[in-house]
Amino acid sequence: MRRPASLRPAGFDELGLRRALADRMLPFLVASMAFLAALGLAGWVGAAGLARHWQAGAGAALTVQVPRPDAAAGDGGTRLAAVLGLLRQTPRVRAARALSPAELADLLRPWLGPTGETPALDLPGVVAVRLAEPDTDTTALAARLDAAAPGTELESHAVWVGRLAVLARSLQACAGAALLVLAAVAVAVVAVATRAGLAARREAIDIVHGLGASDGYIAGRFAARVGVLAAIGGLAGGLAAAPALLALARLAAPFAGGESDPGGLGAALPPGLWMLLPSLPLGAACVGFLTAQATVRRWLRRLP
Repeated sequence: MRRPASLRPAGFDELGLRRALADRMLPFLVASMAFLAALGLAGWVGAAGLARHWQAGAGAALTVQVPRPDAAAGDGGTRLAAVLGLLRQTPRVRAARALSPAELADLLRPWLGPTGETPALDLPGVVAVRLAEPDTDTTALAARLDAAAPGTELESHAVWVGRLAVLARSLQACAGAALLVLAAVAVAVVAVATRAGLAARREAIDIVHGLGASDGYIAGRFAARVGVLAAIGGLAGGLAAAPALLALARLAAPFAGGESDPGGLGAALPPGLWMLLPSLPLGAACVGFLTAQATVRRWLRRLP
């Protein structure tokens, strides 16, 4: 037996939601918040990426100072040569390079002034060391260096690594707080828009409700309409944020050891951000749908 065809035409809007919930203002507001949310996500991911890059670089770098570098060592060579030989024979040391006098002069220029004249002082030899693993224990290495050239000092960058970690956590906390505020504002905006739509279509809702329409049906119609508009706004805001994200990525590229002109959005943005950006329309739709559902059901319960 065939089921009778529905007398309601496809796409029939018995509640008049297309007039009650305009397709301009709500998507625009959601798009603005999605734009800001995209920047917040970029700040979160970017801070984490910069922290990993800086921590890996600073954690694997050591500075070795050799007093009286040109003095003779026990093996007949200079103290600086003995330290360099020991470092290059250490398995966990990736590279060791003595700084030239010109490089030392560049390091001292901020304190000596623009003339760059090196004073007649017995400057220590400085060796830049790169470890294979950032978390390598350098206690035994420092003892071996002091035995090869007494007075040699090994300086790690653990203090700077800790400060960078605190900075990264602070930036991520700020980005997370901004995202939470945007989510709260989005809920408030959707709730206000839904209440305005309910007030505009109160008579139609009373009629449909009196004819037997359940609260779930009415709330579902409102939630579906709001969810679609919010998803459109989230998509528009994410697309509008792409040029801004590309500009920010180009500005931050030198700090991450990359090129200042990555060449395109795909190469500029980190993979983690590419995984989060598509969540903006979905997240906006979920916020709109759930907020509209709760708002309409609460409003209907207050009807006489």
